[in-house]
Amino acid sequence: QVQLVESGGGLVQPGGSLRLSCAASGSSFSMYRMGWYRQAPGKQRELVADITRGGSTNYADSVKGRFSISRDNAKNTVYLQMNSLNPEDTAVYYCNSAGPYGLGTNDWGQGTQVTVSS
Repeated sequence: QVQLVESGGGLVQPGGSLRLSCAASGSSFSMYRMGWYRQAPGKQRELVADITRGGSTNYADSVKGRFSISRDNAKNTVYLQMNSLNPEDTAVYYCNSAGPYGLGTNDWGQGTQVTVSS
């Protein structure tokens, strides 16, 4: 079973930056299109960025120009560089599959909390 472990979250002031990491492991693990999701309390989980095996990326309009997703296939790791953070970015951030077989096909990890507040 695939395990996904997110890290790198924390408390930052508006305008600050964070870099999130997602380490994947497990006997049945394979990486195709991977994505970063976020969910705030009482709100629906949303996909904010994804990246293909070959490195093509997509972003939600709300984070374009501020977030950058990348991956290191040799290390089975996906990253999310977040710049110019604002309070609306506050959420728990998760990584998971984003295709081609569906969204979130692996078990969800614990996520990492990102809080943007002054």
